[in-house]
Amino acid sequence: MIAIASLLDKKTSERVNELTEYLEKKFGLNGVKITPYPHLTLLTAEVVDMEELKQYLDMASYETEQFTVRTTGLGIFPGEKPVVYIPVLRTPPLNRLHERLHKDISEMSTEMGVYYNKNMWLPHITLALGDTSPEVLGPLLSYLCQYNFDWEITIDNLIILQRCGEYFLKEDEFRFGRRELIS
Repeated sequence: MIAIASLLDKKTSERVNELTEYLEKKFGLNGVKITPYPHLTLLTAEVVDMEELKQYLDMASYETEQFTVRTTGLGIFPGEKPVVYIPVLRTPPLNRLHERLHKDISEMSTEMGVYYNKNMWLPHITLALGDTSPEVLGPLLSYLCQYNFDWEITIDNLIILQRCGEYFLKEDEFRFGRRELIS
């Protein structure tokens, strides 16, 4: 299964990287580094024809103008290993992009990630994933509460994230308004 995502702008990426580095030092949490670049996941899919997907993403990116989104607060996906994240507020441009990608890519895929359909998708930036526990959640949230997560982020790209061993790595990158693949 691949993921279609957007890399975060430089300023936001630096903020997220600083936070995740500190969370690793202070709490031993490094599971989020399964994807080594801060990003916003738009969908996951099982795609048979990767060349068709790349051509589609090139066209969709060319036809899309950059836009901004905002974040606010903190969120938790509960469970045995809770996920801690920064919620991204849904805006009309983000919703339009997500709906277009989901509709079109579903036609070329054999399976779509259920949590990324338009009625369930909660856009977010993950801070802790896979190696958390309910016991660390309290101290972790106490620490994170000192930060202001009211950020503005420029979205100007699409990427394909592909599983490579234990990691999800960037396979291809497509910049909005450009007709060239950035590898």
